[in-house]
Amino acid sequence: MTQLESPGVEASAKRVLTGSLGATAIVFMVVAAASPLTVIGGAAPLGILLGNGVGFPALYAVSAVILLLFAVGLAAMSRHIPRPGAFFTYVGYGLGRSTGLAAAWVAMLTYTTIQVSVYGYIGFILSYTVETYAGVALPWWLFALLIIGLVGILGYRHIDLSSKVLGVLLIAEVGIVAVLVAVVVFSGGGPEGLSLAPFEPANVVSGSPGVGLMFAIAAFIGFEATAIFRDEARDPDRTIPRATYMAVIGIGVFYTVASWGLVMAWGPGSVVDEAAADPGSLILRTMATYLGATGEIITNVLLITSMFACVLSFHNVVTRYQHSMASAGVLPDGLASVHARHLSPHTSSIVQTATAAVLIAVFAGFQLDPVLAVFTWFAGVATLAIAILMALTSVAVIAYFLKTRKDTRAWNTIIAPGLGFLGLILSAALIVAYFPIMVGDVDAEGAPVFGGLSWFLLALVVVFPVLGYLQAAWIKKRRPAAYAKLTDAIAG
Repeated sequence: MTQLESPGVEASAKRVLTGSLGATAIVFMVVAAASPLTVIGGAAPLGILLGNGVGFPALYAVSAVILLLFAVGLAAMSRHIPRPGAFFTYVGYGLGRSTGLAAAWVAMLTYTTIQVSVYGYIGFILSYTVETYAGVALPWWLFALLIIGLVGILGYRHIDLSSKVLGVLLIAEVGIVAVLVAVVVFSGGGPEGLSLAPFEPANVVSGSPGVGLMFAIAAFIGFEATAIFRDEARDPDRTIPRATYMAVIGIGVFYTVASWGLVMAWGPGSVVDEAAADPGSLILRTMATYLGATGEIITNVLLITSMFACVLSFHNVVTRYQHSMASAGVLPDGLASVHARHLSPHTSSIVQTATAAVLIAVFAGFQLDPVLAVFTWFAGVATLAIAILMALTSVAVIAYFLKTRKDTRAWNTIIAPGLGFLGLILSAALIVAYFPIMVGDVDAEGAPVFGGLSWFLLALVVVFPVLGYLQAAWIKKRRPAAYAKLTDAIAG
């Protein structure tokens, strides 16, 4: 970092994030948000059990294709809008200020709910681990609050510290899963051997594919946040698109192969029953079978660090969303401040830490189950919200380039975003159709029924953008000058 040279420069720097992150560092941040071991150990068994069974691994590949098409337009637009802010920035430029602000609130809902859902899961895993190995029974929410405090400390510091922590954890968790898959392959698979059964069309569309697709898309949440780190990236015009493609392709390949290996380890005819016995311990039992007790213990430790990496990354993303929104005047001005020494959005970090702690306290007060309620319900809300938000962003990309003609490449600006939009809308429709299964709203035969809980959680995805439109209307009426600059301001 260069020294500040004048009071004027210093004053402006207080509200500007800076850095020299490369594509690899940014990928570490956003892939860690996908939490590879948490996905394979927690979400994949649930996708197999509640979703489309043996065919679940194929949905990671389907999701990757849809999101790669979406990423083409995202990358094209990132070259022409030199500001952080990701979705709400692009939606604002493509579809107008009011819709951009509505998108900002949907993004806040997405990242807040997915972060809190993982806090519930990590609280459960820590409580389970301590009770299993130390014989001490402590409530899950106590561990969740301790993790929130630790994440708050790291988030308060400069992002370089966070990226280094995430990098070490990410390499370790990806490594242990890769070793498992290699052992399964070289040992010839489980009792049924190796096969491509997970990719057979009949298996892919079996069961509840909407639930399976929800778990698959949820695994990618965070990859699109590469654009949030634009101000902290080195050569952002090259770094941000490269990081985006690296993230979605890397996540897609890894999850497809890893979940296929998990199915092969038990066999297509047995894996659903094994997941039904205890989905939370499936990965640990698999490790014990193929890598022994040592592999099981290492995986247990890395499962905890994986979820920690996840919440740390989402904490960094949410604080930067709040920072950008505060710069626009739609959140309190204090959230736009940047720490003089750490160069981090420290006030926003503190507020996000407090928000997570309050929500966990509320869930604990209502005695919600940390996995079946906190994790499952709010991961479902986040996934539906992100699918709708990305679909809206795809439309914004097309509209922006049709208006400006700054990029006339049809594939990058119309065809790929259009195909991505279709895939995302169909995904969102499937998620809604099967959403009641996620929260247990089913009839006596197990068919989805839209009950009060389903409607309440789905309503969140409607209420937040409405809040954004109402706030935009208020700003337009009371502060027209601020409204005229809303898109630029909210972009940071």
